[in-house]
Amino acid sequence: MALSNQFDTTDMMPTTSRTMNPLSYENSGVKYDTLDAFKRACQSAAATTVGALKDHGFSEPANIRGESAYLIEGPDAFLAHVEEGLGTKNLVADAMLELTGKSYYANIGIDTVATIVNDLITTGALPISVAMHAGVGDSAWFENQQRAKDLAEGFAGGCLLANAVWGGGETPALKGIIDPKTIVLAGSAIGQITPKSNRIVGDVRDGDAIIFLASSGIHTNGLTLCRAVADRLPQKYLTDMNDGRDFGEALLDPSIIYVRFMAACQAAKIPLHYAAHVTGHGWRKLMRLTEPFVYEITQIGTPPAVFSFLQERGPIELREMYATFNMGVGFAVYVAPEDVERTLQCAQSAGYNAWKAGVVRKEGDRKAVIIPPLGITFEADTLQVR
Repeated sequence: MALSNQFDTTDMMPTTSRTMNPLSYENSGVKYDTLDAFKRACQSAAATTVGALKDHGFSEPANIRGESAYLIEGPDAFLAHVEEGLGTKNLVADAMLELTGKSYYANIGIDTVATIVNDLITTGALPISVAMHAGVGDSAWFENQQRAKDLAEGFAGGCLLANAVWGGGETPALKGIIDPKTIVLAGSAIGQITPKSNRIVGDVRDGDAIIFLASSGIHTNGLTLCRAVADRLPQKYLTDMNDGRDFGEALLDPSIIYVRFMAACQAAKIPLHYAAHVTGHGWRKLMRLTEPFVYEITQIGTPPAVFSFLQERGPIELREMYATFNMGVGFAVYVAPEDVERTLQCAQSAGYNAWKAGVVRKEGDRKAVIIPPLGITFEADTLQVR
């Protein structure tokens, strides 16, 4: 079967799926246009505070606002700072705990660290310390000792995978703000770029190769849409995906942490021109860089089975799938053509599945992601995070 048809399963959909209105991230409750407008407002307001850095002997490097992590420049190194949230993946874990009696919170702990440190490394920074924010609506949430233990051990395990210390955190009980049956998970990290030449500055060039690193599945983006799909299924999260796994189990596979790949590239002195953590906004994130380029993807790879299940059973249109989910790609870097093989070797030696996915082209002022095998194009106006 051609890759371009891999997810076009309309003819195979049950009648109930074919007759339902297609789901999207927006009609499931997440409107990126509104969220991104607030992000841009915050960037403008935050820029007025930059002068405070001088009092501490630091400065702000150019063009860092709107990137996945914030950098502070010192005499000999850049310090990196990032804060990120898990999203709603833990609600799937809560549902599976109730349905099966099994806690998946060790995976949730890894996921929380992954969403933080994978943003941090897009600048070239390696994480040093990670902190957890675990807000609950009722302190009774922690009375399930197995769940709490799994979360703590998973978070520590994620830090070890990132070669970072778990430095602390906060566990507020926010009655009236958070549902008493749930937990809101987030966190922050600090990292360092040393020597300063390891900084990834966005020096993308016409003809650069696009390298993809595989994801393990959903990771942490698009879970609100996944939960909307589950609500349409008679067996909900226990629906068999016809591969021996339940839908809920597949959604809860832990995210991959890509720190070892970044460290390996730095050890090999490979100049990475840009890096993207493929999370919210799906493959649109490939054009996050301010400068306009066209990113042509010709080798899409084989996405994990959970994605074809989501598209069929939602139903979800193919374009929406690639606009929302990582579709089997958790991280991407852009390198000079002569550095492709070394980059792939670094990925393989560090334990990652990676491949050359496409090429960067300069086409005047056009910015777009084009995916010819699927007939999908995302123009610049579909990503407005700056």
